[in-house]
Amino acid sequence: MTPDRFKCLIESLNRRQTDLSLLMDDVHKPRNFAAILRSCDAVGMLDAHAITPRGVGFRRPKAAAGALRWLRIHRHKTFSEASQLLRDKGMNLVAAHPDSGSVDFRDYDYTQPTALVMGSELRGLSKEALDNVDTCIRIPMMGMVASLNVATSASLILYEAQRQREQAGLYNTCQLPADEYQQLLFEYAWPKIARRYRQLGWDYPEVNLETGDVDWSKDSYFQNVSVNQT
Repeated sequence: MTPDRFKCLIESLNRRQTDLSLLMDDVHKPRNFAAILRSCDAVGMLDAHAITPRGVGFRRPKAAAGALRWLRIHRHKTFSEASQLLRDKGMNLVAAHPDSGSVDFRDYDYTQPTALVMGSELRGLSKEALDNVDTCIRIPMMGMVASLNVATSASLILYEAQRQREQAGLYNTCQLPADEYQQLLFEYAWPKIARRYRQLGWDYPEVNLETGDVDWSKDSYFQNVSVNQT
């Protein structure tokens, strides 16, 4: 790995926002799904959630452009399951829904722990979601079109969240605990090796945060190889 590549990985991890997330309520079109994930990664998000009650499998379309490698995608069967997990993390649920009580998306404070909830392309948000979110926001429309594509809407809202968080300095301090930071760094830097380690149930080796080097001689993989060869 080149020093420039390692520097990019470090900078990306340092900016990851652990208290900003997004929940897709039955967003089932693969291209929209993938486009939303690209925006999630672009604003420094780490975790995204998806409710797929109809069991729609997510293919890995080219539109994702590698975003899946940098995000942790959590699947849920119901809104209550997903929302409880997010509330346990202290997040407010904010739904993109243009009803009479919704507020302009630019007026919401995204510097607080926030999970943006986006509905499906055809039906919008489920009744269960609307009954259980904390706030509804809307994107003002000045023309004849009533709404934007769900991926476009998500992108606009997430970049407003990024703008507010950047102004508040939330990207200047790493939010990840040291052990989780090391885990993600190894998975970012050596994804194929990390996958093999998970399959075998072995701990990742430690990455030197200054140089990006790994002392493979102290690693469980090489220890096991040595034992098996003797």
